[in-house]
Amino acid sequence: MSNKSLDDPFSPDSDLRHGMGCSCNQCTSKAQAQVSTEASASQANIESPAEPVTTEDIIDRAVESALVRGLFGHDDLSRRHFMKLVGGGLAASILGSVLPLDAVKAAVKEKLGPPEKKKLKVGFVPITCATPIIMAHPMGFYQKYGLDVDVIKTAGWAVSRDKSINKEYDAAHMLTPMPLAMSMGAGSTAMPFIMPAVENINGQAITLHNKHKDKRDPKQWKGFKFGVPFEYSMHNFLLRYYVAEHGIDPDQDIQIRVVPPPEMVANLRAGNLDGYLSPDPFNQRAVWEKIGFIHMLTKDIWDGHPCCAFATSAEFARTMPNAYGALFKSIVDATHFSSNQDNRKDIAKAIAPKNYLNQPVPVLEQVLTGRYADGLGNVQNVPDRIDFDPFPWHSMAVWILTQMKRWGYIKGDVDYKGIAEEVYLAADCGKLMQELGYEPPKSTYAKYTIMGKEFDYTQPDAYAKSFAITRA
Repeated sequence: MSNKSLDDPFSPDSDLRHGMGCSCNQCTSKAQAQVSTEASASQANIESPAEPVTTEDIIDRAVESALVRGLFGHDDLSRRHFMKLVGGGLAASILGSVLPLDAVKAAVKEKLGPPEKKKLKVGFVPITCATPIIMAHPMGFYQKYGLDVDVIKTAGWAVSRDKSINKEYDAAHMLTPMPLAMSMGAGSTAMPFIMPAVENINGQAITLHNKHKDKRDPKQWKGFKFGVPFEYSMHNFLLRYYVAEHGIDPDQDIQIRVVPPPEMVANLRAGNLDGYLSPDPFNQRAVWEKIGFIHMLTKDIWDGHPCCAFATSAEFARTMPNAYGALFKSIVDATHFSSNQDNRKDIAKAIAPKNYLNQPVPVLEQVLTGRYADGLGNVQNVPDRIDFDPFPWHSMAVWILTQMKRWGYIKGDVDYKGIAEEVYLAADCGKLMQELGYEPPKSTYAKYTIMGKEFDYTQPDAYAKSFAITRA
């Protein structure tokens, strides 16, 4: 699909004749202007998001463009002349009175063709948060939707981000803050990314070395060295939130280091870390190896918080809508399958092998079922220690952006709502959930209570500045 085919067919200023890579003066000057605009926005750290890229919008525009071009015999000069004479709005009304546009669009959406590309590469970091993306491979969810997917184990999030930006991966398992940061150019080159689905909620913990069993009060943690898997992660933001609520400045009183999840336990054993806020199974693995204990599940900080997600570039969704749609369906279907507790032990066996998580099945079962040893001599039973819900709430994105602002990761004015709705495709996910027989939420925003403090998504700037310890 060319990028010009998605220009407004009712605008006299759009030229539908040119495709991707066109080097004519018009296309070249337009591309240069766009690059200049994006660079300016990135420099200022203030995003004014483009119109949301959704599967529905792409299909609607493609149908309108095809019908209008066909009406004018693909003579674009005639089309533009007509639009100047009568106006695009009137032209759209005339076409709508002759053809049932909504019915045509609906029929096209129901009969999308086969994936433009069946062989896809999807990266994942080996943690239980990636369960739907991983188990969709051995349990046949990709194949069910006509895809041949290579799920590629990736050492850490910086590698996953860079491979995604460089188009080595068609899509990837990402931390929920990453597509927001990548789209804004925070920590990397700015590139529009979309997050159609969350992978898991909850599923993290604060783990401490066994030598600190007498230091359960965070006020005793001054001087501690903590690991998190990435700067732009819920792990980092939840750890910062938790210690700050106990009067500990995360930038002054403790050290926070980025450590790839598979290296967490080794660093704890070696004494390089006093603890970490990590994805599982590495909290449970520390208990399994008798090195550490679970201080707290992150669900006890914010019950239902997002963690990881399925994300891809806006370009992949735009240029390969059928492949993107099939992949999206696979992930949402697998996520709902994973949410059923009855499936968790089978999933643990499916994702345990070396090419996936490379973990003992009992460790994964403890995480996925929520019946686990905490390293303090207790066996806990918390069925929603980790859960799976694909809906990407816009309010979750707004909260993440407030924490990025609070700790200085982004500066200047932030269009919280605009960025959230550009990157987190809640409407698309809701429609797909309905199509697959699941009930989506009726709204895309909600208020949350985190450690007793209410988050009001309508007042994000005030929230970011409301804390005793903040950089906002």
